[in-house]
Amino acid sequence: MAKKLNIGLIGYGFMGRAHSNAFLKANQFFDLEYEPVLKAACARNEDQLKSFADNWGWESTETDWRRLIERDDIDCIDIGSPNNTHKEIAIAAAEAGKMVLCEKPLSMDAAEGIAMTEAIEKAGVANMVWFNYRRVPAISLAKQLVDEGRLGRVFHYRALYLQDWTISPDLPQGGEGLWRLDAAIAGSGVTGDLLAHSIDTAIWLIGGVDKVSAATETFIKEREHQVTGKKQEVTIDDACMFLARFSNGALATFESTRYARGRKNYNTFEVNGEHGSIHFNLEDPHRLDYFDNRLDDHVHGWQSIHVTDMEHPYMDHYWVPGTTIGYEHTFVNAFADFLKSLEDGQDPVRPNFRDALETQHICDAVLKSAKTGAWENAKG
Repeated sequence: MAKKLNIGLIGYGFMGRAHSNAFLKANQFFDLEYEPVLKAACARNEDQLKSFADNWGWESTETDWRRLIERDDIDCIDIGSPNNTHKEIAIAAAEAGKMVLCEKPLSMDAAEGIAMTEAIEKAGVANMVWFNYRRVPAISLAKQLVDEGRLGRVFHYRALYLQDWTISPDLPQGGEGLWRLDAAIAGSGVTGDLLAHSIDTAIWLIGGVDKVSAATETFIKEREHQVTGKKQEVTIDDACMFLARFSNGALATFESTRYARGRKNYNTFEVNGEHGSIHFNLEDPHRLDYFDNRLDDHVHGWQSIHVTDMEHPYMDHYWVPGTTIGYEHTFVNAFADFLKSLEDGQDPVRPNFRDALETQHICDAVLKSAKTGAWENAKG
């Protein structure tokens, strides 16, 4: 008989939906000893929370996250609320002995992330940060190819994360749905929201980053605040680009913007090594492009690997070769890995809070470099 894992979710927005779906689907696709129970969902807007909970099958609701953490029937707290709430909730949950799942970025800045990580590690509770793109089968295959030495020594890494949804000057900032445009709630703009994903993927594939040199821009300087109706300064970064030096000597470029007209969620990376290269595009997520220079000259060329075969990461849990899975399955895969890690406790799931703190140090260094104009240490 499966062991029950009672989950308390905080937040009912985009990530609340993605996480709820993962909780419902993980045991339908993976053979796991633990079975999640959607015990309680928590948010401040009681009417919308009730509608959300009824739709996803949450057994109960709370409007105060402190009461949720105090409940004896909750084993695991899942933080899907805005960034400025992560620290207080995570520390309280850890001190209460609850497992903690947390949306990215980990925190508003590295100082908060350090306090969160120390609390988690002191409590010794299972934890994970939802950098779900590690669980895209094609990205997991990229990791496998790098680890197998198929690229050899890595020379270059380049990443883009482009969107276009904030171009209009009439778009307000702040409030429910647009808190990512309010630095007081989000901490930063594209650096923490988008590039945090790119950075996590890069350090997972290639290794640690030593130092960075960055530039940021805020194209629209004032926006109306959705809550107050007043025009106020925009303090997030609309665009960010930076150079990086990996600890292993590889060079990297990262670029992100929400002002790339026509790009909706264009998350790409390319890795160039002595023996070959790989390229991935999230808008074509079931394919990984691979170049192998060790093949005979007359068959040189990029190959597009259709990552749907049973031999590919995660795909043996889904359909038949040639059929694809979607964005939502990356969360299913991540949560299944978390549940699997609980079975013997010997192989903690990654990325954990300590991993996410490394990404947060790099984000902080990027934002600092954009202000100083100098290369900045990314190690924290």
